[in-house]
Amino acid sequence: MGLPIACEPGRTCYIQNYTDVDPSGSARDYKCGTLTYDRHNGTDFRLPSLASQKAGVEVLASASGRVLRTRDGAPDGAVGKSAPEAVRDVECGNGVVIEHSEHWETQYCHMARGSLMVKPGEAVKVGQPLGRVGLSGLTEYPHLHFTVRHKGAVVDPFAYGAASGSCGGGELLWHPALHAQLAYQERTILNAGFANGPVTMELVEDGSAGMEKPSASAAAIVAFVRVIGLKAGDVQRLVVKDPTGKAIAENRAAQLESNKAQFMLFTGRKRPATGWERGTYKATYIVERDGRIVLERELELTL
Repeated sequence: MGLPIACEPGRTCYIQNYTDVDPSGSARDYKCGTLTYDRHNGTDFRLPSLASQKAGVEVLASASGRVLRTRDGAPDGAVGKSAPEAVRDVECGNGVVIEHSEHWETQYCHMARGSLMVKPGEAVKVGQPLGRVGLSGLTEYPHLHFTVRHKGAVVDPFAYGAASGSCGGGELLWHPALHAQLAYQERTILNAGFANGPVTMELVEDGSAGMEKPSASAAAIVAFVRVIGLKAGDVQRLVVKDPTGKAIAENRAAQLESNKAQFMLFTGRKRPATGWERGTYKATYIVERDGRIVLERELELTL
């Protein structure tokens, strides 16, 4: 099975949620982790920002087959989970369902209105563009929701045939060339960079945060990160150091009391009266758990 979206996992797209394999009212992914939610029936391939979605990212047929159903009239617009009634009965938004041999079926959701390139009854080949990633249906951010079914039952393409309650068992349905790219990541940095002023989640989401990097005359130097998959008990810190190695800004977040689908952290300093010293500024983001570093990223800015 091929990748259902034209992106590079871990660089230009990220897996936000996996299929919920817990039959109870709780939720767990195929690794017994937290990257899912109750009754989530597919894999969410998330784009890093609205800017990347607006630039256009194609949805691809993951396998050859015949188009069974389509929808292409739902409006684009992020809908929070607190207002599902706004998209009742059209939670998938604009999408495509493809039937394959031996009673397999794939479904592609949240596509951009007017972007669909196929119609019911058409034969499609693996890798063929079906449309583009959008914001239709029940979605809070740009992503492709991809579902696999066999004989009508939802299948996790990361753990086909896994024994109930197993962690990491079963068969990967993805083409072997994709296994390394699709390796499980407990926590992932979605966005990171430098800005020359205050950073908000909205600025990060629309892609404008970090577009203009601080210069030698910048009013401030601000480092920011947005992370997905953080766990209860994680401790974060973000430190910015000047060219001499002296810390000029630091943000030590409180230990997380619950799992976080996404979390944004930033820290910075206003320009000193003497101006910015020329050279390379470094920002280091670290996530610790039980005294052990579980995620780390270093950023550099040269003035």
